[in-house]
Amino acid sequence: MEKEINWKTAITDDKDGAGRIRGYKIEDLIGKKSFTETVWLLMRGELPSENETSLFNAILVSVADHGIAVPSITASRIVASGGNSINTAIAAGVLACGDSHGGAIENCMKMLEMASKMSPDAKSAASEIVEKFETEHLRLPGYGHKVLKSDPRSAKLLSLARSLNIGEKYCELAEAIEAELAGQKNRALPLNVDGAVAALLLGMGFPAEAGKAIFLIGRIAGISAHVIEEKIREKPFRRLQADEYAYDGVPPRELPKT
Repeated sequence: MEKEINWKTAITDDKDGAGRIRGYKIEDLIGKKSFTETVWLLMRGELPSENETSLFNAILVSVADHGIAVPSITASRIVASGGNSINTAIAAGVLACGDSHGGAIENCMKMLEMASKMSPDAKSAASEIVEKFETEHLRLPGYGHKVLKSDPRSAKLLSLARSLNIGEKYCELAEAIEAELAGQKNRALPLNVDGAVAALLLGMGFPAEAGKAIFLIGRIAGISAHVIEEKIREKPFRRLQADEYAYDGVPPRELPKT
């Protein structure tokens, strides 16, 4: 009786000794294909075109890091300052990424897919999806920024996509939603980098479930750099200074006498 196989994968095979990724020998990929191309191959099953490689590489660069103040970086540096290992501190940074930090890509991809099915016309689809989210009191993922009035990373990514003739349908839809939001709310809610990445990943055929993973592939580079810097430059046991926090609980009091 043939043994039942419980673990199956169509991604890699190591049983020939050298190892293969999607059928290609790893030794043949080394020196011939970039890390960006290899990530695409792992996730999509085939090698990307030259234009797809350029745009996918730009996406990874756009999310690699965005300052020390974001959750993924502060969390990783604090954990590193506690004397933990490199991998523990990096993992802490990854765990700090959630729906409000990196997760908007996946949610925006799902939203754009929904909008695209409402109408073939971008403007009409934008109007319908914004109305739906407003009626349900939901925030549209991929729009707005805590610091920026417009996100230069988004504009650069969309411009590059158009120059490479990739994903115009979702670029147009993402911008139409931005315009619709501005018209309805009478204030700018810019398409942020998460929203731009979402549009481009859809335009290149990625499923929504890949959104956060791709963000993490890029962001781990930044997290790693910050963890190493923390260990080299800073003293252990980082803590908040007295002027960085405040107590707002009950005033000092005595225990009741018994």
